[in-house]
Amino acid sequence: MAHLEGSYPHEETPLGKIVIAPEVVATIAGIAAREVEGVADLSGGFVGDITERIGRRRNLTKGVQVEVGQEEAAVDLSLVVEYGYALPQVAGQVQDAVRRAIETMTGLRVVEVNVHIVDLRFPSPARPQEDEESEPPRVR
Repeated sequence: MAHLEGSYPHEETPLGKIVIAPEVVATIAGIAAREVEGVADLSGGFVGDITERIGRRRNLTKGVQVEVGQEEAAVDLSLVVEYGYALPQVAGQVQDAVRRAIETMTGLRVVEVNVHIVDLRFPSPARPQEDEESEPPRVR
């Protein structure tokens, strides 16, 4: 595993190395961001969103990019926010949640959490309920 040295953060212990892959940091960031109220989803761009819809498994790192050093991490997130929420407030809560989760779970110091709000999700329009007394169709 010598090829991992220098590219992943690691810690030497008496029993060996502990290595944290950047994909793990991205997954932590994605989960933490989705837990914030007002976040509808993360966006991986057009192709990433289509790929996820076709696939059966949810991609927890979609819309998340990380740079991970030996002691620090930087994160970029692309968010879809639910319509009606204050965008700066949601973005700030996402920054706090992501920083806290990564620092708590990995021990890395988070130096940046950049939030890009790329879309709004509007509530689905309610379907009008068909009344029994509604007019019959004009054409049969």
